[in-house]
Amino acid sequence: LDMRTSILPRTHGSALFVRGETQALVTVTLGTERNAQNIDELIGERTDRFLLHYNFPPYCVGEIGLVGSPKRREIGHGRLAKRGILAVMPTANEFPYTVRVVSEITESNGSSSMASVCGTSLALMDAGVPIKAAVAGVAMGLIKEDNNFVILSDILSNEDYIGDMDFKVAGSKNGITALQMDIKTKG
Repeated sequence: LDMRTSILPRTHGSALFVRGETQALVTVTLGTERNAQNIDELIGERTDRFLLHYNFPPYCVGEIGLVGSPKRREIGHGRLAKRGILAVMPTANEFPYTVRVVSEITESNGSSSMASVCGTSLALMDAGVPIKAAVAGVAMGLIKEDNNFVILSDILSNEDYIGDMDFKVAGSKNGITALQMDIKTKG
């Protein structure tokens, strides 16, 4: 593990989180309540003061491709990372600012969404956001053959590919903040 904060001096907060061959460069920008995102819903409108954008460009896995609108992976992983952090965010009364987080995945061979959770927690603290607790995330795996099984932690991409389960969990000292499980086995 390698973690560094305040690496981008022009942002309100920043962090580089590295776990093995996975890197997340995370920035935090603070705005006023007027900068909150307006969201139209079927039964009215609401605002969101905490925005988390997760970017997974093709170069982070050694590929060439177009960078454009977010794909399914970026939307899903971003939502998972946001859920992992949302439980520790201060209320509007405690911290009356809009918080925008951008997690740029610069290298990926493992759980980039959980790297985003860890990097976001560090960057928020670097920006002075009074989060309730530090949050970390990890991806666990399972490989099963007949009645034998092996549980893996901090799974790499090839372990995810050959494995039977990918279980992502984020949390703080106070409890679990987000879960996601993908299972390939029957039953």
